[in-house]
Amino acid sequence: MQMTKQPRPPISATRPPLDEGLEKSATQQTAPQRPEPASEAGPNRLDHPHDQLDSALRANLARLTQGLSPQAAAGAWLDWAMHLAQAPGRQFELMQHATESAWKLTAHMMGAEAPFQPGKNDHRFLHKGWAKPPFAQLQQGYLALEDFWTRATENISGVRDEDAKRVRFMALQMIDTVSPSNFGLTNPEVIAANVESDGKAMAQGAQLFAADMMRALAHEKDAEPTKFKVGRDLAATPGKVVYRNRLFELIQYSPQTGKVRPEPVLIVPAWIMKYYILDLQAQNSLINYLVGEGFSVFTISWVNPGAELRDVGLDDYRTEGVMAAIDAVSAITGGEKIHACGYCLGGTILSIAAATMARDKDARLASLSLLAAQMDFSEAGELMLFLDESQVALLEDLMNNQGYLDSSQMVGAFKALRAEDLIWTRAVRRYLMGIEERETDMGTWNADATRMPARMHSEYLRGLFMENRLTAGRFAVEGRVIAPSDITAPMFVVGTEKDHIAPWHSVYKAKLFTDGDLTFVLSSAGHNGGIVSEPGHPHRHYRISNRAPGTLYTGPEQWLAKTAPKDGSWWPEWAAWLGTQSGAPVDPPPMGAPDAGYPALCDAPGEYVLER
Repeated sequence: MQMTKQPRPPISATRPPLDEGLEKSATQQTAPQRPEPASEAGPNRLDHPHDQLDSALRANLARLTQGLSPQAAAGAWLDWAMHLAQAPGRQFELMQHATESAWKLTAHMMGAEAPFQPGKNDHRFLHKGWAKPPFAQLQQGYLALEDFWTRATENISGVRDEDAKRVRFMALQMIDTVSPSNFGLTNPEVIAANVESDGKAMAQGAQLFAADMMRALAHEKDAEPTKFKVGRDLAATPGKVVYRNRLFELIQYSPQTGKVRPEPVLIVPAWIMKYYILDLQAQNSLINYLVGEGFSVFTISWVNPGAELRDVGLDDYRTEGVMAAIDAVSAITGGEKIHACGYCLGGTILSIAAATMARDKDARLASLSLLAAQMDFSEAGELMLFLDESQVALLEDLMNNQGYLDSSQMVGAFKALRAEDLIWTRAVRRYLMGIEERETDMGTWNADATRMPARMHSEYLRGLFMENRLTAGRFAVEGRVIAPSDITAPMFVVGTEKDHIAPWHSVYKAKLFTDGDLTFVLSSAGHNGGIVSEPGHPHRHYRISNRAPGTLYTGPEQWLAKTAPKDGSWWPEWAAWLGTQSGAPVDPPPMGAPDAGYPALCDAPGEYVLER
């Protein structure tokens, strides 16, 4: 559904950069700071017409490359190649490895067992036809090539680790293009499908390819899903929008039990996604589950920003987002303490808000729950392959030019991380086998991404991802440093085993940078699936333990080794934990508080979630 944008309050004057007013010790050396962003120019200051020309050209380059910096790629290849050229011993080792692989492939052709195995997340070679010649030999040759390039980018003295990982990533991306699974005559699954359908599968695939090409050439978005509609099938938990400003709508959900816990739950989702990943269908909606367990639940529904919000900064998302929501929830529920929960980037901004509240003696948080959310970004996962100074500067030029980062300009990076499944397997099934993707609730949500304001995204990438200020003691709010160690509210932290966006080792570091009572859960599946892991979902498990205040730190691998998995969903564990941090059940609070300035504006899911 296409929503017409409503007028919003005027954008405030430019806020100071995150580190302005940072108190400097007389003995502390401080690196030079970047210039303050210009309020009319987006994340970069463009004082001279020549700068504006250069920025415009780089913005067009970014559109052409989907936001990927060619300089960053070239620099990584040069670093790797020059150091390898100076290492004849390493070259000889690689030649020896290639020779050994060739002998293994020869032995396999003579009947020996397959020497190379696809990765556990690689689903391209599951069809039984890959075990038979000649497809088995084609598969093994491809996997041997993957193995060689993985070895060629390891343990080269002098090469920056980031460059080695980037070269490996790019090399494997190029190798993916020639995988035998990508071609009709070398993929036994494609051949079998077309034999069974008398060629109709490929004919159907050709029609789908032609339709997709026409849509791409016309710059049309994919058709809206028909099976799942937001407000009808998804994001359908009953409730009311009780507050709205230029950045978010606050949704209060209708009680489903006669009595509720006095402390409400406030959910802060990531601004890079629509909130309803936590409110899919009734049976797998985390929000609906919490309401059914007797909690008063509120959630933030972030706006899908346009160029008019280009100068909104990261701290605006804290003050006009998280803190404004806390104020509203406090007013509606009569000042009760709040169980605050943040998912993904929402957990990061919530951690910043919680640390600031702790510093300022604001004790309104009853507990803090972080779902697949990072405080520390030193091990931020595979997304770091796309982040360095050249990469961020290119994105800043693009955002400066248009005022925001569009979802289509981010999706390429996420797909590239799992290209074998999200790009190649999808293309093979769609265009060579004529199989249209089945609509799913999570697939519908995944296609419904949001934009991000230029300044906010620039500050987030630099201050958190690249400079890791929050846990380094260099993140200032309103001119004063904050620290996660100041947070005293009990914490419930969830990581997911196969998370490539917020790796669980990084999420686990909440234990390293806080000192209070902390329960840590490691859920099976990935960044989204591990969180949307409802009771009754098959093949799910989790690990859980509690760290009492004053307990010595245990590393993640030690923790993993001594913490046994449990079958099922972690949701009941969280609900029970929230219950232990709550008072006795009481009558539900009213829906909104008109006298306090929070009237019910419209039914959930509101307007912002429908903006595309």
